[in-house]
Amino acid sequence: MNALVLLSGGIDSSCCVAFYHRMGYSVTGVFVDYGQPVNQREEQSAKAIADYYAVPLHIIRLSGPSAEFEGEIPGRNAFLVFVALLYHPTFAGLLALGIHAGTTYYDCSQHFASQLGNILSGYRGGRVVLATPFLLWTKQAVYDFCAEYKLPIHITWSCEVGPSDPCGRCLSCKDREHLNVRTPD
Repeated sequence: MNALVLLSGGIDSSCCVAFYHRMGYSVTGVFVDYGQPVNQREEQSAKAIADYYAVPLHIIRLSGPSAEFEGEIPGRNAFLVFVALLYHPTFAGLLALGIHAGTTYYDCSQHFASQLGNILSGYRGGRVVLATPFLLWTKQAVYDFCAEYKLPIHITWSCEVGPSDPCGRCLSCKDREHLNVRTPD
């Protein structure tokens, strides 16, 4: 079975690669550069994770309005899923997002995942299934999985602001601090 994993290079998406790789899926990572301020650091980490697991990584570069984002980016996860669908028109299998419980972001909710899953099924006649294996897991549970299976968290990047050093203020930086996870050099 195939798993196309949206790989930002952060802990959650990297854990998603590890999860499906461990289950024996044929995993392909998809990194989307949509002009986010931390695109270079995220891409560097996505490449490092793909190399670590020896999975192919497709990089999609888009241009558009430049914007500064911090916190929730409305529509981001749906956008990433649709970009992956558009750029992989013959793909069949799981299209995976590393979203988890414990966040107030709509695009990390069960309702969002259910609705988006229905839309994907409609586009591809059930040949593409939205996979959200951590939807009911807390961030701590995701981290515990990473620790148990020795995911190289130190090569992931999670700061939303950057661009070159972690800001220490955003939700992702606070998660890393709470979990006591060091940032890549």
